[in-house]
Amino acid sequence: MRSTETAVRAANRLTARWASGVGAGTVFSAAGVWPLLAFLADGAAGAAREELEEALGLPADQAGAAAREFLATLTGIDGLSSALGLWTARFVELREEWAAGLPVGAHGVLTGDAAADGRALDAWAAGRTGGVIERVRAELVPETSLVVASALVLGVDWEVPFEGHLGSWLGRHDRAGLVREVPDLDGVAVARTGAGAVTRVVVRGVTGVDVHLLLGTERMGPGEVLGAGTGLLSGTLDGVPGSRLPEGAAGPGLHVFKRRTHTPEPPSLSLFTVEFALRAEHDLLSAPGLFGLTAAARKAPGAARFPGVSRTPLVLDCARQTMTATFSAEGFKAAAVASFAAIYHGRSSEEPPYETTRAMASFDRPFGFLAVHRESGLVLAAGWVGDPTPFRRD
Repeated sequence: MRSTETAVRAANRLTARWASGVGAGTVFSAAGVWPLLAFLADGAAGAAREELEEALGLPADQAGAAAREFLATLTGIDGLSSALGLWTARFVELREEWAAGLPVGAHGVLTGDAAADGRALDAWAAGRTGGVIERVRAELVPETSLVVASALVLGVDWEVPFEGHLGSWLGRHDRAGLVREVPDLDGVAVARTGAGAVTRVVVRGVTGVDVHLLLGTERMGPGEVLGAGTGLLSGTLDGVPGSRLPEGAAGPGLHVFKRRTHTPEPPSLSLFTVEFALRAEHDLLSAPGLFGLTAAARKAPGAARFPGVSRTPLVLDCARQTMTATFSAEGFKAAAVASFAAIYHGRSSEEPPYETTRAMASFDRPFGFLAVHRESGLVLAAGWVGDPTPFRRD
């Protein structure tokens, strides 16, 4: 349990660091990236290992076990489904001790045909996210030798649904607004930071997953506001609950007041907000230091970056995340797919040690088939395929 808590805290710290550099109108998931970084750290060496340790917030020799426990934690969350996939070229021989830590059935094969491999990965993403995210934007090339990816899908129904109304946004009344009232004054809290105050409202879900809405002062940026939210979660920042707030303007967007009623009524919290739908693409190598990937992605000659993963020299070539999120009257939905792709990085002066012959067949137009009993040569069935079954997105 303690190691699981350590991993959760480490992933939340990555959330806070990532938030410090984001702009408005985006969405991201450190929970979808952290276990991939941990598996890479488990097999990394040299500067790549040191940088990944710093980004993870725990020693690399603990990273593999922490990643497995982290994935187990995700599996136990109601309303959340997660998956991890690994694809390698046929010549990449994985270290047994590293591969043993991966989920059963996670390992697939890269053919070397970047277009075909891309279609296979896209089908995996679409299948794992119910079609919400249809592509793994891994930018595959013929030299791509290893891809590791994660998928997360979250669905939350509110304990108390919202009602729709004409919402206000930046002084204009033209948005899909949401309103609700709950008898829980402590569903709101106000925290004070060096950058300003932040109001937090917790919207509770029926399966134990909640959404925290955070509003800072007008001068505060996304990183400062989201950082306050993670600080409240970790306990490094204290919040004053609604029942202890003074009357009047108690925090950004928050007013506390007394009201006379004809019948006894409990304290209550009214929340006015708006529906939203976000989609974002993140190139993690645009800020490699944030994720501990500077040395792992360096193309210059040097020691192998991931000798604990494979004897094959690999260098990280691409690291991306695609994510969507919607907030509505009934609940919250989100989906994320993250992928890291590595290419073969042997010395250019060396000849590859083996030679092989490769043939590729693409059955991508109408074709016939025979089902044959091997021993007797008897044709048991024959047919013609003109309209294959559509890919199911459920």
